[in-house]
Amino acid sequence: QVQLVESGGGLVQPGGSLRLSCAASGSIFSIRDMTWYRQAPGKEREMVAGITGSGSTNYADFVKGRFTISRDNAKNTVYLQMNGLKPEDTAVYYCNTVINWRPYWGQGTQVTVSS
Repeated sequence: QVQLVESGGGLVQPGGSLRLSCAASGSIFSIRDMTWYRQAPGKEREMVAGITGSGSTNYADFVKGRFTISRDNAKNTVYLQMNGLKPEDTAVYYCNTVINWRPYWGQGTQVTVSS
């Protein structure tokens, strides 16, 4: 059974950093682009950053220059390095990908930026 599990969230002060991880496990034959989304209370889910299998990346304007997405294809894992965190970055962060031609979402990890 395929699973997608995020980790690394927590409480951090404004200006701080966190590194999120999202690991896919199980019988994986194919894994496509991997994307981080976030959803703040009362708001719609929005794309944060994405990365292709070959390493091409794209970012939402509100995280450019602060967040960096990367992946380890050998470990089927995607990372999100978040620097310069702001209170408005507070949200549940989810990863999304297509594994074995089926879409999967992780369970989410809470990021809270507060003093």
